[in-house]
Amino acid sequence: MTSSTSASGEPAMAEKDRAAASALDAPRNGSGEEPAGGEPVVAKGVVRPGDRIFNFLSVGAASLVTVSIIAIAIFLLLRAVPSMRNNEANFFTYSDRWNLNDTAAMYFGIPNLFLVTVAVSVLALLFAMPVALGIAIFLTSYAPKKAVKPLGYLVDLLAAVPSIVYGLWGFMALGPALGGFYNWAASNLGGIFLFTTYPNSPAFETGRNLFTGGVVLAIMILPVIAATTREVFVQTPRGHIEASLALGATRWETVRMAVLPFGKSGYISGSMLGLGRALGETMALYMVISPSNAFRGSFFEGGTTFATAIANAAPEFNDDLKAGAYMSAGLVLFFLTFVVNSAARIIAKK
Repeated sequence: MTSSTSASGEPAMAEKDRAAASALDAPRNGSGEEPAGGEPVVAKGVVRPGDRIFNFLSVGAASLVTVSIIAIAIFLLLRAVPSMRNNEANFFTYSDRWNLNDTAAMYFGIPNLFLVTVAVSVLALLFAMPVALGIAIFLTSYAPKKAVKPLGYLVDLLAAVPSIVYGLWGFMALGPALGGFYNWAASNLGGIFLFTTYPNSPAFETGRNLFTGGVVLAIMILPVIAATTREVFVQTPRGHIEASLALGATRWETVRMAVLPFGKSGYISGSMLGLGRALGETMALYMVISPSNAFRGSFFEGGTTFATAIANAAPEFNDDLKAGAYMSAGLVLFFLTFVVNSAARIIAKK
C-alpha cells in the first residue's frame, strides 16, 4: 500500500516541480506582472523613460558640438571667400608684407604665419613633453600616496592661470632673465641657424623672441600633457606591475617594461592635445614675442603667429574685405588644429 502510493505520487510531484521552474524562468510580460518567487525581469524591446531621456540628451550634446564645429568652419569660409577672390598673390606661397590697403587688389599669404606658429608650438612641445612624462612617472610610481593628490592639484593649477598672466610674466620677468643665456648661445652656437641673430632681431635684454614664447607655451601646455599621461599610467594593469616586481625588476625597470609600453599611446595623444592648445594661443604670445613679418628659422627672432596676427588686426575688422583676409588665416589655423586633434584621437584609439 505504501509503495503504490509513493509510485503514483512521483509523477505528480515531478509535474509540480516543472511548473514552478517554468514560473520562475518566465519573463515579466508587458503588463508589468512579475513571476512568482523571482525578481522582476524586463521584457526585450521595453525601453524605460529614463533611458529615452538619457539617450536624447547624449545624442543632442554630441550633435550640438558637431553642428557648432561645422558652423564655425562655414562662417570662416564664407567670410574668407570674397577676400581670396581679390587676392592678387598666391595665398600659400606669398611671404612678403601683407598689403590690404587696396581692397580691389590685395596681397597676402600664410607661409610666415604658418612657419612661426608651427615653430613656436613644436619648441614648446619639446620642452613640455619630457617634463610632463617625468611628472606622470613620479606621481604614479614614486611619490608617497599622501603626496600624490596635493602635487597633482598643483600641476593642474597651472591650467587655471589666465594666459594674459603668463604673458605678463614672460614679458617682464622671464625674457629679461634669459638675456644672459641668449648672449652665451649667440656667441657659442651662432653658427647654427636656429640660434642665428639678425640686425632686426629683438634685443636680448628684452627677450621678446620665439624662444621665450616657446618656454611660456611649454608651461601653459604642461598640465594638459601631464594630466592625460598620469591618468593613462594609473590604468596600467596591476598584474603586469606585480609580475615585473616578482621577477626581481627594480622600480624603474617596472616603469620601463610595464607602465611606459601600456601608456605610450596616452602620452602621445596627450602631447598632441597640448600641441593643439599651443597652436591657438594668442594673448601670451602677443605680449611675449615681438611682431615680425619674416621668419628665417632662428628662435632668436620675433614673429607673428596666426592668432597674434588676427589679434593685431582687430582694429581693421570694420572693413569686411580686410577682415576676410585674416579670416582666411583663421580658417587655416582651424583646419590645422582640427588635424592635430584628429591625430590625437586616432592615436588614443590605437
